[in-house]
Amino acid sequence: MILDCEHSRMVDQIAVREFGMSGLVLMENAGRGCAQHLLSLGIDGVVVVCCGSGNNGGDGFVIARHLANAGVKVRVMLAAKPTELSPDARANYEILAKTATRIESLPSASSDEIRRHLMPESEDKVAWIVDALLGTGASGPVRPPLDEWIRQMNLSKIKTLAVDIPSGLDCDTGQAEGVCVEASQTCTLVSLKPCFLLEPGRNLAGKVSVIDIGVPKEIKFAVEQHQISGGAIDFACWPSENGGSE
Repeated sequence: MILDCEHSRMVDQIAVREFGMSGLVLMENAGRGCAQHLLSLGIDGVVVVCCGSGNNGGDGFVIARHLANAGVKVRVMLAAKPTELSPDARANYEILAKTATRIESLPSASSDEIRRHLMPESEDKVAWIVDALLGTGASGPVRPPLDEWIRQMNLSKIKTLAVDIPSGLDCDTGQAEGVCVEASQTCTLVSLKPCFLLEPGRNLAGKVSVIDIGVPKEIKFAVEQHQISGGAIDFACWPSENGGSE
């Protein structure tokens, strides 16, 4: 299944509003799944998690917590002020802030400051960077200060795992109007996105893995049918066990 930006957002909205799933539960499942995938790839060194102010950044906080629980050395860089975080992201920031994991808020860092935090000379080598700056809802050229974070991430040549899509990539067109994260791996949530089938998105995303965040299959089925037909979603028409409708 492939869902564009609008229908990916619709899946989340239906899960929360119609099925009563908490956004925090979805974020927890997303972050845990991404962390487990990164652990499966192997981590020989420090993981630097770069978080933005939205829910993509909230996924990053969850990833950091689960990696730390697994014994990985983690540092978290927040490219915003904590007061700017979305509600669910703020909740996970506050949980992480109570742990031993190091979080640094750098809302207006210079190029040199970002580079020093990504590649500190006095610490163990950085094995992975996690890109949790921007999600599927972002469009147009990346604005400061995130554009400089992306430039420095790419210049570092450190392996990068993007959460949902590489920051700076248009979810639907696969284009990048300005800077874009050049990911080694992408953990996309719920389903594939059109950008992974189009150039240059196909190359910028690296190897793409779909992470299950616990959304009921009925929601994905209904939204997929809406995407195909453009009609209203009919919640009375669920997929049966053999894949057809009841």
